Amino acid sequence: MQRQAKSWQARQIPVGFVPTMGSLHEGHLSLVARARREIGHKGEVVVSIYVNPTQFAPHEDLAAYPRDFSRDQKLCAEAGVDVLFAPSDREIYPAGFSTYIAEERLSKSMEGAARPTHFRGVATVLAKLFHIVQPTAAVFGAKDFQQAAVVRKMVWDLNFPVKIVVAPTVREPDGLALSSRNKYLTLEQRLQATILRRAIQRGREAVARTSVPAASLRTKLQALIATQSQSRVDYIEFFDPQSLAPVHKVKRGTQIALAVFIGKTRLIDNARL
Repeated sequence: MQRQAKSWQARQIPVGFVPTMGSLHEGHLSLVARARREIGHKGEVVVSIYVNPTQFAPHEDLAAYPRDFSRDQKLCAEAGVDVLFAPSDREIYPAGFSTYIAEERLSKSMEGAARPTHFRGVATVLAKLFHIVQPTAAVFGAKDFQQAAVVRKMVWDLNFPVKIVVAPTVREPDGLALSSRNKYLTLEQRLQATILRRAIQRGREAVARTSVPAASLRTKLQALIATQSQSRVDYIEFFDPQSLAPVHKVKRGTQIALAVFIGKTRLIDNARL
C-alpha cells in the first residue's frame, strides 16, 4: 500500500482516504462520495477496513464488532473505490510494538472520559494509516464529532500533510444516526433508539429563543431519555464546537453530544443546537 501511495505521489495523483472499521453502511458510502469530490475523478480513493484493537477497552465489544468483509468489498466496488486496504493486526501492530500517540487536551472529556484509552488507540492507528496511505485528504463523519476534532489537532500538531474533511451525519428516516452498532439492536430497542435524536430536538427547542443553564437542560434531557425502558445515559454534554470546552449556559450554536446505552448497545450522537 505504501509503495502504491508513493507511486501516486510521484505522479502527482491526489489520494482521498476513508478509514473505516468495516461493516459498511450508507454513512460510509457518503464519505467515499465526498472523498471523490475532494480529489476529482483523476485521483484515487482508498478505503481502509481495520477493526483497531487499541481503541477498545478490555470490557468492550472488540470480538463481537460486526464484520462482513465480502459484503464490504462489494459495496466498495459499487461505490467506485479504487483500493481497499485491509491490513492484519500483525501488520499494524508487529511484535514488540510500543509507540503510541496521545492528544492531551481535546481527548479528555466525553468519549475520552467514558473510554480513557480510546483516543490513544484512534490517534495511533490513524497516524500509521496516514503514513501508509499518504492521503491528500481524509474524510470522517460528523457523528464522531470529538474524534474529528482530535484527528484535526493531531494533524496540525504533528505536521501531517493531509486535509481533514468532516462530512455530515447520515441518518435513517426517523432520525437515528447510521452506525455499524445499530445491527446489535432488537426491533424494540431500535424503536427506543430514536430517543437520542428526540433529545437533540428537545434541546434545540429549549434554546430557540433564550439561553438555559446546562445543568437544568441536562436534567430535562435525562428525564426524557429515561422514558425509554431500555435506555441508560452515559453522558450528555454541552460545549463550544471549536474548543470543546464545556459551557454553563446553553444557547443557539452550542454543541450537544450524548452517549446512551440502549440495552447493551452504546450509541452516540451530536448536533449544533
